[in-house]
Amino acid sequence: MNEWIEELSDLAAAGESAVLVTVAGIRGSAPREIGAKMIVTATDTIGTIGGGQLEYQSTRIAVGMLGAADASLRSFPLGASMGQCCGGVVEILFEPIADGMPAWLRDLRALYGQREPAIVATRISGTAPAKLIVTAGETYGADAGDVHSALVSKARAILAKSSTAARDGQEFYEPVVVSDLNIAVFGAGHVGSAVVKALSVLDCNIRWIDSRRDIFRKAPPNVRTIETVEPALEVAAMPTMSFYLIMTHSHAMDFDICNRILARGDARYCGLIGSVSKRRRFEKRFRQQGMAQSVVDELICPIGVHGISGKKPAEIAVAVAAEVLRIRERASMVDLPDNVRVRSLRN
Repeated sequence: MNEWIEELSDLAAAGESAVLVTVAGIRGSAPREIGAKMIVTATDTIGTIGGGQLEYQSTRIAVGMLGAADASLRSFPLGASMGQCCGGVVEILFEPIADGMPAWLRDLRALYGQREPAIVATRISGTAPAKLIVTAGETYGADAGDVHSALVSKARAILAKSSTAARDGQEFYEPVVVSDLNIAVFGAGHVGSAVVKALSVLDCNIRWIDSRRDIFRKAPPNVRTIETVEPALEVAAMPTMSFYLIMTHSHAMDFDICNRILARGDARYCGLIGSVSKRRRFEKRFRQQGMAQSVVDELICPIGVHGISGKKPAEIAVAVAAEVLRIRERASMVDLPDNVRVRSLRN
């Protein structure tokens, strides 16, 4: 997730020294992936690079670097000496932020706010270090035609085909793109609120929709609240292959929303809260209005992974979040065009 951009920007704007700690390389097993980050200040840590002795030692080193000028790359074997059983080797990049807002961070924050894909290209070198922000058409942090041209070219090639951080020798590339996990949650009652709370900590974009006035309180940054008298019309605003969760206070409203989602034919997941009997009533009405059975079968009701039977909002939220993640992960393993249904991946 990219919350670190806002967190680090706020600290830099306030003049508070911090160190950005990043997993920059992995050999063997490790608790986090390349690109995982935490921010260390004199009084706090934000985020995690995997916990345990790795995080403890990294935090201690970062505190000692507060106010420093130069970045540092260090290697940590995760064997018996570290008290971690992963057994791999992790390389950690420590980058002090001590003199206000660095230009690269300012530019990255602006681009991310504009939802423009970019890549942070870092050369980890004592003699020719570099920190650039590269988009498909622009480079921030270096003049055109300078000695960083090869770094820029490689960054653009990676940005065009991948959203995963990558390491190439002394060069580190971190794509920063807006998540393609788009979720619409219809209903802001107790269950809807719990579901949004559970999902919002993921790297996703959520549209949270309800017809009732003044129903929404403060929402996380990746959640857009929409108060409208016609929630079903918001189905048209979602991108293709979106996830939909329908849990309003009205069965009639639920039916209208489901009807529009199924009619679109491009949902990755259409989940309706309710019992088997509710599903049967909805199925009967869909068939009566001429909907094909193959389309009706796309409706998921009841929702949530099997094996979690709790009815409390938080329990439902955990089950639903797990189901969303499972479907997304299975879908990411195959190359499907947007108009291909992924019903088989749910089973």
